Amino acid sequence: MASEIFEIPDMLARQIDAVGTYWNAGRRLEEDRIRGIVTCARGTSDHAATFFKYLMETHAGLPVASIGPSVASVYGSKLRLEGFACVSFSQSGTSPDLARLQGAAKAGGARTIAILNAADSPLGEGADMVLPVLAGPERAVAATKSFVGMLFASLAILAGYRQDRDMKAALEELPGLALQALDLDWSSAAIPLARSGSLYCVSRGPGLAVAAEAALKFKETCRLHAEAFSAAELFHGPVAIVRERFAVLFFGARGSAESSLDEAMKVLRNRGACVLLAHPDRERASLAMPCSRHEAFDPLVQSVGFYRFVERLARDLGEDPDAPPGLKKVTKTV
Repeated sequence: MASEIFEIPDMLARQIDAVGTYWNAGRRLEEDRIRGIVTCARGTSDHAATFFKYLMETHAGLPVASIGPSVASVYGSKLRLEGFACVSFSQSGTSPDLARLQGAAKAGGARTIAILNAADSPLGEGADMVLPVLAGPERAVAATKSFVGMLFASLAILAGYRQDRDMKAALEELPGLALQALDLDWSSAAIPLARSGSLYCVSRGPGLAVAAEAALKFKETCRLHAEAFSAAELFHGPVAIVRERFAVLFFGARGSAESSLDEAMKVLRNRGACVLLAHPDRERASLAMPCSRHEAFDPLVQSVGFYRFVERLARDLGEDPDAPPGLKKVTKTV
């Protein structure tokens, strides 16, 4: 896992060289005047799909919804998706349920796009358009660099959809930001997170994807129970179990969502929670991160810093993050 995390900057550099592929996919979506997008994914890849969803909705005004793969693979439902695109996210591209859903979407009239690390796979072969994330071999059970690659692809698709050349140019700063993120020291968070036993990961909008991914990684690499919530959803029930020393890791956001995250942190601190904040403003953050030119890039940079931290934490707790118990690299579900 550690070696793959350190390969992320090089992967991002390869993606920059191939950025036209993602840009053209976004431009094609705009030219086709699609009415909306549905996503098809599971696990870590589904968290990347969540990032894509919020990115397209908040920056392009295009509605994006996730369809559960079982709709096609278990229930055999026929979908009516004329005028839509179906975007699949997968590291291996081999899970039968994803292929079934993608096939059902295509049969229902959707244009199908697959964002994959393994382009030569059943999911890739069945898609109208394949966008490789160029992560290279990923052997650790816990996916890391392919997730980051999917976030980059999502950003580049958005840039193409909007024909935003400034955003496209700004993507070139991401390898350097990833290198900086690998040097971050988040060790101060290790003790409060480990002793909490159960914790929350919180953000809003595109950042919710990283919160969900962090919660999954705490479970699979550290065997710590963690759940992810938006700062709004937190107050529709989950806040009830927050008490003294309960750990809450916030992935901060700049812009419109910042005030609601600040308010949530204030409430939780008043309840005695141990609140940790990953944010590019070093005067506010308990966990520092590099500052990018575009707020939409923040979740990608946060994910790199978090991956470095959680891999170390797992080893400090005596776990093997490369081979979590009960898990395997390629998971095929129906």
